[in-house]
Amino acid sequence: MITLDRVTSQDGTEIAYRRLGGDGPGLVLLHGAMQTGQGNIELAEALSGAFTCYVPDRRGRGRSGPAGPRYGLAREVEDLSALLAATGAEHVMGVSSGAIVALRTALARPELRTVVAFEPPLDLDGSNPTGWLERFDRELAAGRVPAALVTGMLGTRMGPAFLGLLPRPLLEAMTTAMLKRQDRTAADGEPTFRELAPTLRQDVQVVAETADDLDAYRRVQAEVLLLGGTRSPAYLRNALTALRGVLPRCRRVDLPGLDHSATSNAAMRGRPEQVAAEVRRFLRAAG
Repeated sequence: MITLDRVTSQDGTEIAYRRLGGDGPGLVLLHGAMQTGQGNIELAEALSGAFTCYVPDRRGRGRSGPAGPRYGLAREVEDLSALLAATGAEHVMGVSSGAIVALRTALARPELRTVVAFEPPLDLDGSNPTGWLERFDRELAAGRVPAALVTGMLGTRMGPAFLGLLPRPLLEAMTTAMLKRQDRTAADGEPTFRELAPTLRQDVQVVAETADDLDAYRRVQAEVLLLGGTRSPAYLRNALTALRGVLPRCRRVDLPGLDHSATSNAAMRGRPEQVAAEVRRFLRAAG
């Protein structure tokens, strides 16, 4: 059974979250870009037999409060810290930009026992540049949401590799058709990509704020599982390699044949059961 609840962050913003599972250890699942907590709900369901899973909507998304004028990485850390304090959870899994937030929260809360970091999109020596954001902002301000989403996809190098070879007009036409389908079929109360598009700026800000700050992670005391797919972009795999070199207590697992969508629900090309198996194995070994 899924129950809904809220916690109030330090600046007064309400963070909505779903609770799944029974009496197992508390595990927070923190989603990435262009998602709400619902985007990882099948992963939470797969883990809820062994853990009590808490699945928030990060601020500015879904049922949670707005990002606010003082949005930044510090607010995200405060939000996660508030949820950890309210639930007593000692384990966190972060996906993509959510993995950066999880690792930074481990610095602020040394009592956090474990972190599962799925493909944090670190910018190391220009490996994940964010200069495309200016064009994204212009297109979004002009109401050209499909164009902005194409700019974001190309800038983050997400999606199947062949898409990068297609002309932009075709990509924008394909994105327009996808958005129209989603507008017709989206579940009641869940945001569409059209609605989530402006939140991509928040995730890019998290990446920009942590650029070239790899040494900070040397102070993480939590035990960390670095998780990724063998078919993900090279800069994401390289970020895991770099983190493995600095985190004091970590192990790495590469999921054969999977990519950055692995944690998502099956309808979004995810493999939640396969990911959950590795997470369970790690958390049980960590005690």
